[in-house]
Amino acid sequence: QVQLVESGGGLVQAGGSLRLSCAASGRSFSGYTMGWFRQAPGKEREFVATINWSGGSTIYADSVKGRFTISRDNIKNTVHLQMNSLKPEDTAVYYCAAGGLLTTSRLAYNTWGQGTQVTVSS
Repeated sequence: QVQLVESGGGLVQAGGSLRLSCAASGRSFSGYTMGWFRQAPGKEREFVATINWSGGSTIYADSVKGRFTISRDNIKNTVHLQMNSLKPEDTAVYYCAAGGLLTTSRLAYNTWGQGTQVTVSS
């Protein structure tokens, strides 16, 4: 099983960019599908993006498509979320997660990081 630690969150103005990172420790990182989810205050945790073990397949939520890019480095055991053209509605705690299937369902991800706060001001 892997352990996940997110970093890179912060405060940014609308239209700006942030790059989130998720560092994984433990065994067999390259065997996991990795996902990013987010949770705004008073809302359920929602899917943002996911990438399969090789990096060859990705899925994005419609709300971030064209603005966010997920990538992974299986040598450095990291996954990144490049976020461009940020909007106030992107404000949330962002979570990294590991699972076995390339899916948008959070139920398929069994290991989660502690989250990193992203705040986008208007």
